Amino acid sequence: MEQNDTSQGDFILLGFSDKPQLEIILFAVILVFYILNLVGNMTIILASSMDPKLHTPMYFFLTNLSFVDLCLTTTVAPQLLFTMRSKDKTMSYNGCVAQLYVAMGLGSTECILLVVMAYDRYAAVCRPLHYAVIMHPQLCLLLAATAWLSGLITSLIQCSLTIQLPLCGHNKLDHIFCEVPVLIKLACVDTTFNEDELFVASVVFLVVPVSLILISYGYITQAILRIKSAAGRRKAFGTCSSHLVVVIIFYGTITFMYLQPAKSKSKDQGKGSKTSWGDDFHVNWILVSQSCTVISFSLSSIIIEMTRQCSG
Repeated sequence: MEQNDTSQGDFILLGFSDKPQLEIILFAVILVFYILNLVGNMTIILASSMDPKLHTPMYFFLTNLSFVDLCLTTTVAPQLLFTMRSKDKTMSYNGCVAQLYVAMGLGSTECILLVVMAYDRYAAVCRPLHYAVIMHPQLCLLLAATAWLSGLITSLIQCSLTIQLPLCGHNKLDHIFCEVPVLIKLACVDTTFNEDELFVASVVFLVVPVSLILISYGYITQAILRIKSAAGRRKAFGTCSSHLVVVIIFYGTITFMYLQPAKSKSKDQGKGSKTSWGDDFHVNWILVSQSCTVISFSLSSIIIEMTRQCSG
Protein backbone atom coordinates (compact mmCIF):
# COMPACT_ATOMS: atom_id res chain seq x y z
CA MET A 1 0.00 0.00 0.00
CA GLU A 2 1.49 3.31 -1.13
CA GLN A 3 1.92 6.15 1.33
CA ASN A 4 0.89 9.70 0.48
CA ASP A 5 3.75 11.11 2.53
CA THR A 6 7.23 9.66 2.29
CA SER A 7 8.09 11.23 5.66
CA GLN A 8 6.39 8.23 7.24
CA GLY A 9 8.81 5.80 5.60
CA ASP A 10 12.37 5.33 4.45
CA PHE A 11 14.12 6.00 1.18
CA ILE A 12 15.76 3.14 -0.71
CA LEU A 13 19.11 4.14 -2.23
CA LEU A 14 19.50 1.84 -5.20
CA GLY A 15 22.93 3.15 -6.19
CA PHE A 16 25.11 0.36 -7.62
CA SER A 17 23.23 -2.42 -5.85
CA ASP A 18 22.67 -4.19 -9.19
CA LYS A 19 26.43 -4.04 -9.94
CA PRO A 20 28.12 -5.58 -6.88
CA GLN A 21 31.62 -5.77 -8.41
CA LEU A 22 31.63 -2.08 -9.32
CA GLU A 23 30.21 -1.30 -5.88
CA ILE A 24 33.14 -3.08 -4.19
CA ILE A 25 35.68 -1.13 -6.24
CA LEU A 26 34.00 2.21 -5.52
CA PHE A 27 33.73 1.31 -1.84
CA ALA A 28 37.50 0.77 -1.62
CA VAL A 29 38.32 3.93 -3.57
CA ILE A 30 35.94 6.15 -1.59
CA LEU A 31 37.12 4.68 1.74
CA VAL A 32 40.78 5.38 0.93
CA PHE A 33 40.11 8.92 -0.23
CA TYR A 34 37.84 9.62 2.73
CA ILE A 35 40.59 8.61 5.18
CA LEU A 36 43.09 10.76 3.27
CA ASN A 37 40.56 13.58 3.34
CA LEU A 38 40.28 13.41 7.13
CA VAL A 39 44.03 13.37 7.61
CA GLY A 40 44.72 16.07 5.01
CA ASN A 41 42.05 18.50 6.18
CA MET A 42 42.87 18.10 9.86
CA THR A 43 46.57 18.62 9.07
CA ILE A 44 45.80 21.83 7.19
CA ILE A 45 43.54 23.15 9.95
CA LEU A 46 46.02 22.34 12.74
CA ALA A 47 49.05 23.65 10.83
CA SER A 48 47.27 26.89 9.90
CA SER A 49 46.17 27.41 13.50
CA MET A 50 49.45 26.57 15.25
CA ASP A 51 52.04 28.07 12.89
CA PRO A 52 52.19 31.90 13.19
CA LYS A 53 53.76 32.09 9.72
CA LEU A 54 50.53 30.74 8.28
CA HIS A 55 48.30 33.40 9.87
CA THR A 56 47.70 35.00 6.49
CA PRO A 57 44.55 35.62 4.40
CA MET A 58 45.44 32.73 2.09
CA TYR A 59 45.60 30.20 4.94
CA PHE A 60 42.61 31.76 6.68
CA PHE A 61 40.47 30.96 3.64
CA LEU A 62 42.22 27.62 3.21
CA THR A 63 41.29 26.70 6.78
CA ASN A 64 37.67 27.56 6.04
CA LEU A 65 37.79 25.48 2.86
CA SER A 66 39.32 22.53 4.69
CA PHE A 67 36.65 22.70 7.39
CA VAL A 68 33.90 22.79 4.74
CA ASP A 69 35.46 19.82 2.90
CA LEU A 70 35.81 17.90 6.15
CA CYS A 71 32.16 18.43 7.10
CA LEU A 72 30.82 17.93 3.59
CA THR A 73 32.65 14.65 3.04
CA THR A 74 31.63 13.40 6.49
CA THR A 75 28.02 14.26 5.70
CA VAL A 76 28.03 11.94 2.67
CA ALA A 77 30.86 9.38 2.80
CA PRO A 78 30.14 7.39 6.02
CA GLN A 79 26.49 6.85 5.08
CA LEU A 80 27.51 6.01 1.51
CA LEU A 81 30.12 3.48 2.64
CA PHE A 82 27.67 1.85 5.06
CA THR A 83 24.99 1.57 2.38
CA MET A 84 27.43 0.09 -0.13
CA ARG A 85 28.46 -2.75 2.18
CA SER A 86 25.08 -3.39 3.74
CA LYS A 87 22.18 -5.43 2.42
CA ASP A 88 19.91 -2.78 3.88
CA LYS A 89 19.88 0.08 1.36
CA THR A 90 17.35 2.19 3.23
CA MET A 91 17.85 5.66 4.66
CA SER A 92 15.41 7.28 7.07
CA TYR A 93 13.40 10.28 5.91
CA ASN A 94 14.87 12.46 8.67
CA GLY A 95 18.39 11.31 7.80
CA CYS A 96 17.82 12.13 4.16
CA VAL A 97 16.46 15.59 4.98
CA ALA A 98 19.38 16.31 7.31
CA GLN A 99 21.86 15.24 4.62
CA LEU A 100 19.97 17.36 2.11
CA TYR A 101 20.24 20.56 4.16
CA VAL A 102 23.84 20.09 5.30
CA ALA A 103 25.25 18.98 1.92
CA MET A 104 23.49 21.78 0.03
CA GLY A 105 24.63 24.41 2.54
CA LEU A 106 28.25 23.27 2.65
CA GLY A 107 28.46 22.75 -1.11
CA SER A 108 27.15 26.26 -1.77
CA THR A 109 29.56 27.67 0.80
CA GLU A 110 32.47 25.97 -0.95
CA CYS A 111 31.42 27.50 -4.28
CA ILE A 112 31.68 31.00 -2.82
CA LEU A 113 34.88 30.25 -0.88
CA LEU A 114 36.63 29.19 -4.08
CA VAL A 115 35.74 32.55 -5.64
CA VAL A 116 37.01 34.38 -2.55
CA MET A 117 40.28 32.43 -2.73
CA ALA A 118 40.63 33.34 -6.41
CA TYR A 119 40.23 37.02 -5.49
CA ASP A 120 42.85 36.57 -2.74
CA ARG A 121 45.29 35.10 -5.27
CA TYR A 122 44.51 37.91 -7.70
CA ALA A 123 45.32 40.50 -5.04
CA ALA A 124 48.53 38.66 -4.04
CA VAL A 125 49.87 38.27 -7.60
CA CYS A 126 48.51 41.34 -9.39
CA ARG A 127 48.59 43.87 -6.53
CA PRO A 128 51.43 42.63 -4.29
CA LEU A 129 52.35 46.08 -2.94
CA HIS A 130 48.76 46.74 -1.88
CA TYR A 131 47.95 43.17 -0.80
CA ALA A 132 48.06 43.83 2.96
CA VAL A 133 45.80 46.86 2.55
CA ILE A 134 43.33 45.09 0.24
CA MET A 135 43.06 41.83 2.20
CA HIS A 136 42.83 43.34 5.67
CA PRO A 137 41.44 41.15 8.51
CA GLN A 138 38.02 42.79 8.53
CA LEU A 139 37.52 42.12 4.81
CA CYS A 140 38.67 38.51 5.21
CA LEU A 141 36.14 37.95 7.99
CA LEU A 142 33.42 39.62 5.93
CA LEU A 143 34.15 37.49 2.85
CA ALA A 144 34.23 34.26 4.88
CA ALA A 145 30.99 35.19 6.65
CA THR A 146 29.37 35.97 3.30
CA ALA A 147 30.33 32.54 1.98
CA TRP A 148 28.89 30.75 5.02
CA LEU A 149 25.74 32.88 5.10
CA SER A 150 25.05 32.43 1.39
CA GLY A 151 25.36 28.67 1.80
CA LEU A 152 22.96 28.70 4.75
CA ILE A 153 20.37 30.83 2.92
CA THR A 154 20.37 28.83 -0.30
CA SER A 155 20.15 25.59 1.66
CA LEU A 156 17.14 26.81 3.63
CA ILE A 157 15.38 27.96 0.46
CA GLN A 158 16.21 25.02 -1.82
CA CYS A 159 15.69 22.24 0.67
CA SER A 160 12.57 23.72 2.25
CA LEU A 161 10.94 23.96 -1.18
CA THR A 162 12.01 20.42 -2.03
CA ILE A 163 10.78 18.63 1.08
CA GLN A 164 7.34 20.17 0.62
CA LEU A 165 6.85 18.26 -2.64
CA PRO A 166 4.52 15.25 -2.33
CA LEU A 167 6.16 11.98 -3.35
CA CYS A 168 3.03 9.80 -3.26
CA GLY A 169 4.88 6.88 -1.74
CA HIS A 170 7.71 6.89 -4.28
CA ASN A 171 10.83 6.12 -2.27
CA LYS A 172 13.34 4.45 -4.60
CA LEU A 173 16.28 6.69 -5.48
CA ASP A 174 18.59 5.68 -8.34
CA HIS A 175 21.29 7.51 -6.46
CA ILE A 176 23.94 7.11 -3.79
CA PHE A 177 22.84 9.89 -1.42
CA CYS A 178 20.06 12.44 -0.99
CA GLU A 179 20.24 15.49 -3.24
CA VAL A 180 17.77 18.16 -4.27
CA PRO A 181 17.60 17.30 -8.02
CA VAL A 182 16.92 13.64 -7.24
CA LEU A 183 14.03 14.38 -4.88
CA ILE A 184 12.55 16.88 -7.32
CA LYS A 185 12.49 14.18 -10.01
CA LEU A 186 10.81 11.82 -7.57
CA ALA A 187 7.85 14.15 -6.93
CA CYS A 188 4.43 13.23 -8.30
CA VAL A 189 3.30 16.80 -9.03
CA ASP A 190 4.34 19.52 -11.45
CA THR A 191 7.81 20.66 -10.38
CA THR A 192 8.38 23.40 -12.95
CA PHE A 193 8.79 26.09 -10.29
CA ASN A 194 11.28 23.98 -8.30
CA GLU A 195 13.24 23.14 -11.43
CA ASP A 196 13.42 26.76 -12.56
CA GLU A 197 14.39 27.94 -9.08
CA LEU A 198 17.09 25.27 -8.83
CA PHE A 199 18.44 26.24 -12.25
CA VAL A 200 18.67 29.91 -11.25
CA ALA A 201 20.46 28.96 -8.03
CA SER A 202 22.82 26.72 -10.02
CA VAL A 203 23.71 29.62 -12.30
CA VAL A 204 24.35 31.85 -9.28
CA PHE A 205 26.52 29.29 -7.46
CA LEU A 206 28.15 27.57 -10.44
CA VAL A 207 28.25 29.66 -13.62
CA VAL A 208 28.87 33.04 -11.97
CA PRO A 209 31.65 31.77 -9.63
CA VAL A 210 33.41 29.90 -12.43
CA SER A 211 33.25 33.01 -14.63
CA LEU A 212 34.71 35.19 -11.88
CA ILE A 213 37.44 32.64 -11.19
CA LEU A 214 38.37 32.46 -14.88
CA ILE A 215 38.53 36.26 -15.08
CA SER A 216 40.76 36.35 -11.99
CA TYR A 217 43.10 33.74 -13.42
CA GLY A 218 43.21 35.59 -16.71
CA TYR A 219 44.67 38.60 -14.91
CA ILE A 220 46.88 36.36 -12.76
CA THR A 221 48.33 34.63 -15.85
CA GLN A 222 49.12 37.97 -17.47
CA ALA A 223 50.82 39.19 -14.29
CA ILE A 224 52.87 35.99 -13.94
CA LEU A 225 54.07 36.12 -17.54
CA ARG A 226 55.34 39.65 -16.93
CA ILE A 227 57.59 38.41 -14.09
CA LYS A 228 61.14 38.33 -15.43
CA SER A 229 62.54 35.90 -12.84
CA ALA A 230 61.94 32.19 -13.54
CA ALA A 231 61.98 31.51 -9.79
CA GLY A 232 59.38 34.24 -9.28
CA ARG A 233 57.14 32.74 -11.95
CA ARG A 234 57.42 29.27 -10.39
CA LYS A 235 56.55 30.64 -6.95
CA ALA A 236 53.55 32.52 -8.31
CA PHE A 237 52.31 29.47 -10.21
CA GLY A 238 52.87 27.33 -7.11
CA THR A 239 50.64 29.50 -4.92
CA CYS A 240 47.80 29.33 -7.46
CA SER A 241 48.08 25.84 -8.97
CA SER A 242 46.50 23.90 -6.08
CA HIS A 243 43.50 26.24 -5.96
CA LEU A 244 43.03 25.99 -9.72
CA VAL A 245 43.17 22.17 -9.68
CA VAL A 246 40.59 22.07 -6.87
CA VAL A 247 38.35 24.44 -8.85
CA ILE A 248 38.52 22.21 -11.93
CA ILE A 249 37.80 18.99 -10.00
CA PHE A 250 35.07 20.49 -7.80
CA TYR A 251 33.11 22.34 -10.46
CA GLY A 252 33.70 19.69 -13.12
CA THR A 253 31.94 16.99 -11.09
CA ILE A 254 29.00 18.98 -9.71
CA THR A 255 28.12 20.96 -12.85
CA PHE A 256 26.80 17.84 -14.56
CA MET A 257 24.20 17.23 -11.85
CA TYR A 258 22.99 20.76 -11.27
CA LEU A 259 23.02 22.28 -14.77
CA GLN A 260 21.44 19.42 -16.70
CA PRO A 261 17.70 19.76 -17.45
CA ALA A 262 15.78 18.52 -14.43
CA LYS A 263 13.38 16.56 -16.63
CA SER A 264 16.11 14.68 -18.44
CA LYS A 265 15.54 11.62 -16.31
CA SER A 266 12.40 9.57 -16.20
CA LYS A 267 9.81 10.40 -13.57
CA ASP A 268 9.44 6.65 -13.12
CA GLN A 269 12.81 6.21 -11.43
CA GLY A 270 11.17 5.98 -8.00
CA LYS A 271 8.51 3.55 -9.09
CA GLY A 272 10.77 0.65 -9.94
CA SER A 273 9.67 0.70 -13.58
CA LYS A 274 11.68 -0.91 -16.32
CA THR A 275 13.95 1.50 -18.20
CA SER A 276 15.47 1.41 -21.65
CA TRP A 277 19.18 0.85 -22.29
CA GLY A 278 19.63 4.60 -22.80
CA ASP A 279 17.94 5.41 -19.51
CA ASP A 280 20.04 2.79 -17.73
CA PHE A 281 23.24 4.24 -19.19
CA HIS A 282 22.16 7.74 -18.16
CA VAL A 283 21.44 6.65 -14.60
CA ASN A 284 24.77 4.80 -14.36
CA TRP A 285 26.62 7.85 -15.68
CA ILE A 286 24.99 10.03 -13.02
CA LEU A 287 25.90 7.53 -10.29
CA VAL A 288 29.53 7.42 -11.42
CA SER A 289 29.54 11.22 -11.57
CA GLN A 290 28.23 11.39 -8.01
CA SER A 291 30.90 8.95 -6.84
CA CYS A 292 33.47 11.23 -8.44
CA THR A 293 31.90 14.17 -6.59
CA VAL A 294 32.45 12.45 -3.25
CA ILE A 295 36.03 11.61 -4.24
CA SER A 296 36.64 15.17 -5.44
CA PHE A 297 35.78 16.54 -2.00
CA SER A 298 38.51 14.31 -0.61
CA LEU A 299 40.99 15.16 -3.36
CA SER A 300 40.69 18.88 -2.64
CA SER A 301 42.49 18.73 0.69
CA ILE A 302 45.04 16.20 -0.56
CA ILE A 303 46.07 18.40 -3.50
CA ILE A 304 46.32 21.53 -1.37
CA GLU A 305 48.28 19.74 1.37
CA MET A 306 50.75 18.28 -1.17
CA THR A 307 51.29 21.71 -2.71
CA ARG A 308 51.79 23.23 0.74
CA GLN A 309 54.41 20.63 1.60
CA CYS A 310 56.24 21.13 -1.69
CA SER A 311 56.23 24.92 -1.46
CA GLY A 312 56.96 24.95 2.27
